[in-house]
Amino acid sequence: MNLITTTSDLEAVCERLADSDFVTVDTEFMRETTFWPKLCLIQMAGPDETVIVDPVAGEDLDLAPFFRLMADESVTKVFHAARQDIEIVFHLGGLVPHPVFDTQVAAMVCGFGDSISYDQLVQRVTGERIDKSHRFTDWARRPLSEQQLTYALADVTHLREVYAHLRAALADQGRAEWVQEEMATLTSPDTYQMEPDQAWTRLKMRVRQPRDLAVLRAIAAWREREAQSRDVPRGRVLKDEALYEIAAQKPKDEAALARLRTIPRGFERSKSGRDIVATVVQALDSPKESWPEVPKGRQAPEGAGAASELLKVLLKKVAEANGVAAKVIATSDDLERIAAGETDGIPALTGWRRELFGNQALALREGRLALSFDGRRVVTFESDTPFVEAPTRRGSRRKRGKGGPAKTGSTDAQAPSSEDTEATN
Repeated sequence: MNLITTTSDLEAVCERLADSDFVTVDTEFMRETTFWPKLCLIQMAGPDETVIVDPVAGEDLDLAPFFRLMADESVTKVFHAARQDIEIVFHLGGLVPHPVFDTQVAAMVCGFGDSISYDQLVQRVTGERIDKSHRFTDWARRPLSEQQLTYALADVTHLREVYAHLRAALADQGRAEWVQEEMATLTSPDTYQMEPDQAWTRLKMRVRQPRDLAVLRAIAAWREREAQSRDVPRGRVLKDEALYEIAAQKPKDEAALARLRTIPRGFERSKSGRDIVATVVQALDSPKESWPEVPKGRQAPEGAGAASELLKVLLKKVAEANGVAAKVIATSDDLERIAAGETDGIPALTGWRRELFGNQALALREGRLALSFDGRRVVTFESDTPFVEAPTRRGSRRKRGKGGPAKTGSTDAQAPSSEDTEATN
């Protein structure tokens, strides 16, 4: 086992790995008590070499060679569920690895289900079972045992076979570009920027007045800066519930802050308490034109809820027929927006998603496509006559034009085409 604890050794191994077409990468980290993840191990494997980099044992270890490898455009960096690993590299090295191949995303495109775990994917591709006995290891403690290091290394050794299998599957299915579209978002620096002034946008929107929202934005930004500078989780600084109550009550002095039920006793006399009061006052004194606009809730038209449920059935049918995880094709938000009559800025209506699902979704919404049963199968029917709904009255039924009984979303349904596919109930 090649355990790296010095900069010179890291430089040498990264130079060798830079000659490879790809390198599999994983990290072990701890962040239960910190804002920023604490990097504990880096595991890497090329076609003929595996290494573990130990930045904890190597206190003077300079990770610059590793960051150069991550930025090397000639080497594909292969991760499984890459987001947190990339976040660490971005925080410590100021860069996003590129190019990247995420085997979890590729597996969803290739029909392995939604968000398949690494050990499940390894077993399905290679037949190997990964020992899970060390998955709850405290990776910050030293020394690490031989068994713990072997467990960590398995995260990149099996990944080589998984990568080769998925690349071949994507090529066979003509879906390599689908994965590349997903990687564009995953490797965008905007995905990992944590700007304090935007922290309020990640909160559930319980505020409905611009004045309250101005306070919420200011307090959320203050909490974000405090958490980052003190390197503690946001909740250790102030709970979300406290942010909402401060925005609603707008305490302008320590006594008013002390009366809030979400504020711990005595907190108002601390420096943080004084900072919060000052932040509230400053937000209230800011010009009204600088206050953020209250996000407008989407007012779904009547019947959009039922339409969204129909779109879910169609999505499941399309996903199963094409061997693609449904969540990769369309999100619940996509379906709700399509059902509400929107078309702009919906991922499911762009690129390969539109070809696979989006066009059918629009046809279903417009009554040019219908869903029905053929035995135990869900099938689609095309219709030349769009569905027209009669005005509803108490006690009346919806009617169709001339013809027989109504089928969901269509008029006179034709027989299923030969392209109809089966969907499991």
